[in-house]
Amino acid sequence: MSAHRNWAGNVRYAARAYHRPSSIDELRALVAGSDRIRAVGSGHSFNRLGDTTGDLVTLTGLPATVRLDAQRRLVDVPAAMRYGELATWLHERGYALANLASLPHISVAGAVATGTHGSGVTVGNLATAVAGLELVTATGELLTVDRSSPDFPGMVVSLGALGIVTRLTLDVVPTFDIRQYVQLDLPRAALDEALGSAYSVSVFTDWRSTRGTQVWRKQLADQPPPPAGWLGTTAADRPWHPVPGMPTINCTEQLGVAGPWHERLPHFRLGFTPSSGDELQSEYHLPRAVAADALAALDEVAHLIAPVTQTSELRTVAADDLWLSPNQGRDSLAVHFTWIADAAAVLPVLAEVERALAPFA
Repeated sequence: MSAHRNWAGNVRYAARAYHRPSSIDELRALVAGSDRIRAVGSGHSFNRLGDTTGDLVTLTGLPATVRLDAQRRLVDVPAAMRYGELATWLHERGYALANLASLPHISVAGAVATGTHGSGVTVGNLATAVAGLELVTATGELLTVDRSSPDFPGMVVSLGALGIVTRLTLDVVPTFDIRQYVQLDLPRAALDEALGSAYSVSVFTDWRSTRGTQVWRKQLADQPPPPAGWLGTTAADRPWHPVPGMPTINCTEQLGVAGPWHERLPHFRLGFTPSSGDELQSEYHLPRAVAADALAALDEVAHLIAPVTQTSELRTVAADDLWLSPNQGRDSLAVHFTWIADAAAVLPVLAEVERALAPFA
């Protein structure tokens, strides 16, 4: 991400000034003196959520101290820290986060504020791990809140509207190992069983048929591998990338080789740029209970979706109590689209996708 564009390059920021404070006091003064200000993380939003006509601020210059409370199983982290860096730090000390998103490159505060998620029928989005927040409010006050506050569920997924989060406290668990298997050609009828079959599961499709082109199963290392012919699929005999034709070296290790949680739960390795950013993305969250009917409705417009889609990913997210979370109060199916980088071609298709999904909340 440059100072003036988001990661994908489809949004040029309209801010009058771009700031990188080096201390909390400098940030407080900046916020108090600005009539309009937004924090930007890794810039991975594909819309103008992180944009402003006022001041844009990055927190990468603030102190990067990480503090682990092993007794309470909590870690206190700087807002701008990337998940991949935090995960490596935790694993070296014997701890882990319950889940990660497909990209380890994203910042903790940005991912939390937007309800970013991984996949797993028993695992909530990344914001559900938040036990406390430190933020600078509009007047420059430094505020600390935790789960003891009755308003806390309304402050975690906040879209940046309540202030600039400077630090977060997250739940941790003992470190664990994962094996990742990729299965090919999943029948639609087996989708629900597939999604619940391992710790974290993603199903990819290209909308050229109702079948899943790839199933990425991230299972605990002590579980047996999927049997031959699992749910009517074929086991991959080589590494795969979610977007056919892209280099698989960017992807986390597959073929059932056991490895640390943070090197298997994401789809992409921290040390590689997952793609050029030459893409657009959007995602819709639906009650998991209506998944079959919602996907059938999308089948009706699949002939429009397929020509402008690089890949599409189906994931599950467990229900939570966070007020602005897409998963608030309901177990969810997340239907994600990675589109070609042509907004003029994609926007009319988005309208049809939203029309098809409207009856399903």
